[in-house]
Amino acid sequence: FVSLIRTIIFQQLATKAASTIFRRLRDLFPSDGVPDPATLLGISDAALRGCGLSGQKLGYVRDLAARGDRGELDLDALESLSDEDVIKQLTTVRGIGRWSAQMFLIFYLGRLNVWPDGDLGIRHGVRILHGHSELPAPTLMQNMGERFSPYASVASWYLWRLLDIPEADRIVLLT
Repeated sequence: FVSLIRTIIFQQLATKAASTIFRRLRDLFPSDGVPDPATLLGISDAALRGCGLSGQKLGYVRDLAARGDRGELDLDALESLSDEDVIKQLTTVRGIGRWSAQMFLIFYLGRLNVWPDGDLGIRHGVRILHGHSELPAPTLMQNMGERFSPYASVASWYLWRLLDIPEADRIVLLT
């Protein structure tokens, strides 16, 4: 539950700002910093907004908590589902799309064969790896994912790290 809240908070925000908002939210729960859905639903909108949540993200977090509290989203069962079934379940929550569900699969559930072909970082990594000047087309990205199976997540980690290498060093590394 907390991992999904974190995913929602970090969407389209700078890491420092998102970290501050997430820390403030966790500080609302001093005993362990980990609320369950019912506990989160008991917190006022004003308190959640005071953490820095936008109105839109507040709605997303509330939708996640309500679905969890009503049993519409069985968070404990996600681990036993297939990747596509996890994505299908999570994308019923407002504010959680395919990309967010894929990140949950990779970083929280530790799934090794997830290929986030729409991720901009992955697309840039493929562009760098193959020395292209333009971002790869969606069909090329889909084909790349098939080639990396059954370890597409691992390939993703390397492609993301490729972006951390200074451009001058990339030339030496990739030649």
